[in-house]
Amino acid sequence: MALSEEERRLLAQMEAALAAEDPKLANALRGTRSTGVHRRRAALAGVGFFAGIALLLAGLQTHWTVSVLGFVLMFVSVAVAVTAWRPTGPGATPSTQRRDPTRTPGGPGGGQGGAGFMDKMEERWRRRQDEGF
Repeated sequence: MALSEEERRLLAQMEAALAAEDPKLANALRGTRSTGVHRRRAALAGVGFFAGIALLLAGLQTHWTVSVLGFVLMFVSVAVAVTAWRPTGPGATPSTQRRDPTRTPGGPGGGQGGAGFMDKMEERWRRRQDEGF
């Protein structure tokens, strides 16, 4: 469903306000060039994996050391692919996010880092509504 002109205008204003208030978050939501680097690295790892399979099979016909090299290439390719696949940015897993040392596991949110972020966002929303923005 297409947006009306009023909705597009409001969306553009919200995007501009977000970019002015928190440029790091705006860049993370837009996507950065690092996404391309991760995709390229994952693609190269896939090519390396299939090259490793080819070496592994060729080593069966020639010499066992070629098979070992193929296996090592496959192993390294998988390791590179896993590190390239790791999520980054605002949707990152909790293990990659910093923990707030002042929060306790029994406190609001059960000690999860995401609950503090949501609390802050809700508080900002309430302040904006009260101020009339």
